[in-house]
Amino acid sequence: MTALDSSPLARGARPPEGELAPDDETAAESAGLMARLGRLWDRGRLPGPAEILPLYQARLTDVAANKLARSWCAAYAAADGKRRRELLAGLAQVGAGLEPRGDQGQRLFKRFNALPDGLRFLVALRADMLRWRKQVAGLQALDKDLETLLSAWFDVGLLELRPLTWDSPASLLEKLILYEAVHEIRSWDDLRHRVAPDRRCYAYFHPQMPDVPLIFVEVAFATQMADNVQALLDMAAPPQDLDKARWAIFYSISNTQPGLRGISFGNFLLKRVIECLLDELPKLRSFATLSPMPGLVDWLSRLSAREVEAIVRDKDRARAGAPDGARWVARLARAATGKPSEVVQRAGLKLAAHYLLTMKNGQPVDPVARFHLGNGARIERLNWAADTSPKGLGQSCGMMVNYLYDLDDLDANLVQLGEGKPRVSRGIARIG
Repeated sequence: MTALDSSPLARGARPPEGELAPDDETAAESAGLMARLGRLWDRGRLPGPAEILPLYQARLTDVAANKLARSWCAAYAAADGKRRRELLAGLAQVGAGLEPRGDQGQRLFKRFNALPDGLRFLVALRADMLRWRKQVAGLQALDKDLETLLSAWFDVGLLELRPLTWDSPASLLEKLILYEAVHEIRSWDDLRHRVAPDRRCYAYFHPQMPDVPLIFVEVAFATQMADNVQALLDMAAPPQDLDKARWAIFYSISNTQPGLRGISFGNFLLKRVIECLLDELPKLRSFATLSPMPGLVDWLSRLSAREVEAIVRDKDRARAGAPDGARWVARLARAATGKPSEVVQRAGLKLAAHYLLTMKNGQPVDPVARFHLGNGARIERLNWAADTSPKGLGQSCGMMVNYLYDLDDLDANLVQLGEGKPRVSRGIARIG
């Protein structure tokens, strides 16, 4: 988190007519309070409710309140985790006591946003708020205020889509290594392979955070739909002839800012990237992902033997000694790195298909499925032993899934998803 400038609080600043201080005496008291607050913060004291209240109630042009905001943000940026939580608790306590609340919560964050590098600070602040929102009273209401503002400030129309290549600034390429959340970038050679001339990488940027990719997607090209991520990431593989490529494979999509969780600009990313790819490579015909199923192992581990038998064998009663979900996880992980029997492989794919079609509150339980199906894609194919890395085995027993983006079917697929029936290919339907 970037520390904001912590200039000292001004003395005697007079707010405009109609503000909290309607006369000179009250204005002097307000400014004096803020000056004392600055000195107390320097000694490690937490502000009290009366001292925080101007952050919410004063006009956005109020000089003294804005210097108070600068001081609060500087104290927060310099604090450790425990003190940050205390500062947020104090902020939430005052917010919870506002009657009527109105737009005063949003006014607080607009005041923060007006500070130098304020938007970056707010994104980091919200990450902390999300982490503690269930432990700190009043923080959920404050988070809702901030999420509303961030949704407007990070509207997709304000974002810039930029390609990233090996010629991009090193400081920006380092962030790809830092933020890659799907398949770890193990070295600079690995990174160079992922942004090579026969690959593409695109990211969304905000004009006030031009050095931070908010979300990025890595793209490979092939003559057919990919079924193995080890092959895609193999640095020894020969370069693809883009003139012969007919498939674009999105094999990694990473959100970089936890503080922007719930801000829906990611669902526009792939559609924009597809447009860019078609402009550059008009011979492309098909667009698909090669995606993990990050919740599969956790879901399967919680199933009883009877529940597993109902999925694998369509039987209501488990056989004596039949393995439960946790034992199936271990069996499937071993089989992915060995020579599986056809029975085990078929059972694993059937369990994975059932998982992908499992819904909760009208949405797929798997977060990656929720993202792609929510974009209008369909579940196209399951791939056995497609990611046998420790992470791949640990989250999905080595299996991966292709989501197909058929541009003519996206809207119809969304309608079907809204009816609680995710769109799947015939192959997936046969497995399930």
